[in-house]
Amino acid sequence: MRLQNKKVIALVEDEFEDLELWYPILRLREEGAEVHLVGIEAKKKYIGKYGVPAESDYSFSDIQAEDYDAILVPGGWAPDKLRRYEEVLDFIRIMDEAKKPIGQICHAGWVLISAKILDGKKVTSTPGIKDDMTNAGAEWSDEAVVVDGHLISSRRPPDLPPYVKAFADKLAE
Repeated sequence: MRLQNKKVIALVEDEFEDLELWYPILRLREEGAEVHLVGIEAKKKYIGKYGVPAESDYSFSDIQAEDYDAILVPGGWAPDKLRRYEEVLDFIRIMDEAKKPIGQICHAGWVLISAKILDGKKVTSTPGIKDDMTNAGAEWSDEAVVVDGHLISSRRPPDLPPYVKAFADKLAE
């Protein structure tokens, strides 16, 4: 299990895109990673866009980003909420400074924009936020997955297999 002893933060908030949260979590756990769901409140049930629940293991204030090897930001409408929490932006900045894997898919790019880490980075996202990404200084391309150093980005649910493989490969390095 190549990801044994790796710890990953999976951010969660209401209206996450169900597959974009759960598919990466399950795949990383299959490879041995310890993945914690982290939200504004611990032990809170969050509901995805299509009704799938996710209960947080920890609150933002319960953890230290430095204790983790990577972070995942799901898409859906959750990123518009997540980007308003200073703790989330701090997690992203800490991971970025440490060059630890940051996974973002679909609308999750909004969180990275608010953390101000995209200037000069190569990324993808849902085409719906292409202008937001480029206005933040990123070089956007319409590809299933884009890897720029420790930043792994993807467009939408059909791209989950190559996205999660690229994320897991980066985490295994």
